[in-house]
Amino acid sequence: MVNLVKKLLLLSVFFSSLMFGGFESVVKKQKFLSPEEAFKVEAVQQDESIVTTLSMADEIHVYADTLKFRAKGDQEIVLSPDMPKAEELDGDMVYHGVVTVTLPIEKITSRISGDYTFSVEFQGCSDAGLCYSPIVKSYEFKGKELGVWEKIAKLSKEGNAAKIVDVLVNESSLFVLFLFFIFGLLLSLTPCIFPMIPILSSIIVSQQGGREKPSMARAFFVSFIYVLAMAMTYTIVGLVAGLVGADLQAAMQNPWVLTVFAGVFVALAFSLFGYYEIGLPASIQSKLSKASDSAQGKGVLGTAVMGSLSALIVGPCTAAPISGAVLFISHTGDALLGGAALFVMSMGMGMPLLLVGLGAGKFMPRPGGWMSRVSQSFGVMMLALAIFMLSRILPEGMTMILWSLLFMGTAIYMGVFENKESEGAMKLFRVLAMVFLLYGASLFIGALSGANSMLRPFEKFTSAAVASVSSAAVTEDKASYRGYSVARLQAEVAASDKPVVVDFGKDSCTACKELEEITFPAPAVQKQLKRFTFIKVDLTANTDDDKALLKEYGLFGTPNIIFFDKDNNYLPEKSLTGFVPPEQFTAHLQGIE
Repeated sequence: MVNLVKKLLLLSVFFSSLMFGGFESVVKKQKFLSPEEAFKVEAVQQDESIVTTLSMADEIHVYADTLKFRAKGDQEIVLSPDMPKAEELDGDMVYHGVVTVTLPIEKITSRISGDYTFSVEFQGCSDAGLCYSPIVKSYEFKGKELGVWEKIAKLSKEGNAAKIVDVLVNESSLFVLFLFFIFGLLLSLTPCIFPMIPILSSIIVSQQGGREKPSMARAFFVSFIYVLAMAMTYTIVGLVAGLVGADLQAAMQNPWVLTVFAGVFVALAFSLFGYYEIGLPASIQSKLSKASDSAQGKGVLGTAVMGSLSALIVGPCTAAPISGAVLFISHTGDALLGGAALFVMSMGMGMPLLLVGLGAGKFMPRPGGWMSRVSQSFGVMMLALAIFMLSRILPEGMTMILWSLLFMGTAIYMGVFENKESEGAMKLFRVLAMVFLLYGASLFIGALSGANSMLRPFEKFTSAAVASVSSAAVTEDKASYRGYSVARLQAEVAASDKPVVVDFGKDSCTACKELEEITFPAPAVQKQLKRFTFIKVDLTANTDDDKALLKEYGLFGTPNIIFFDKDNNYLPEKSLTGFVPPEQFTAHLQGIE
């Protein structure tokens, strides 16, 4: 009876409301704002800054941790401007009202060349309970047009070969050739070219035979032949690799090839130590001398051979520029321009070697007893080059023992144990000999303890080394790195719910070891790698599966590092080629979500 009375009362109220105020006065309908009404975003350039204004309607808020800024041009970067102070709402930090963020344009143009898209991302809610979908607002801005030198400086730091290809495709032929010549000059200032200097110097010294001071013309001619042979070798290898899609440098890392040429360097070293003299039979030498005299030089063929071998074996750290030219040849079929680009790059690399030739003739003193010391120094360098080559095929412990013997032997040769009174610079010479002895002994002890690092010979005796060895990027289980196929790699990538880093390397790759020893163990890099799944792929065996992997992702040789986002999408624009310093690699990882 009571319930019936209540229903009758409600009905009477309902009909009364219809008569005096309508239905909406009883059932008050809640109206929510559309996203366009709730959020107003504006991004404008003012002087040297981009000023972003986010205006929210009454009773609307945006979560502080969702407000992000990005810029995308030739690469995509996440920006970190100074943010205003947020306020707390139900345990979350939010913004109400109007939020203004000022971001210096230099933070964008220092990393992106040309025009770019600036985007603002955020997610907000109504205080009444409705949460809007994530919102992205994008704005187009004119970027700073780079001049020729600025563009070259930027590309010289580029580790993505595909982006170098973009330059090759979109620029004029003259600019491409000029660009690669500058690349060569910049590479000549890196350790890539250093091993070639003692080789060339020893050739100049040996060809004068200690009989006379070398003329500038003769020394320069020898240097020119050496550099020309090096340039031609890079050009031929690049052309063939680009046209057939092969990693020909891998063939030059064959254990038999490396062993033979290491033996050649050992033989040259002992010749420079004065134990014997390498020469052709007198009859043949006489004929060759007559032929070479017309070219105003001696040993032209031998010099050219050494230049070619140096290009193939000693100078492997030109990966990014060479890969760019090789990819260009592969994608466009323009072998003429690609080959010319490699040639002028190699000539740029050879500029310091040509200066060595000029200096040998102009600044080298008259022959004397001092030249035996110079020859012995070059002999030590030749032995170092032989060990450097053998390190690609020998176990790391054996390589450390060879290095230790070289350092200790050099110290003894320098007279570290001789009881002579030393004065002036000779005291420093003895100190250097002592340093060599101590370092060589450290390497020997480290090798016996099972250490594998030239930089950390006592890693087995320190706790810090244990943490380093157990890092995500470097592990001793090398067998697990090998035997990858395209299907296996794709399956492991698909199984990850995090972004993925894939490192392609091989035992004969010096830059790969530098990444393992220097870049990957760095604390800042390790911190970033916790957000990623790290996959290491060893291509030493150069199997059909290894070649298929490189072909699948458009890569040439090693090291190459590729990336996938958290949704397993391949990010070719993020790929890196060659050695990358820890600071640069850390910043690169920060830009991948």
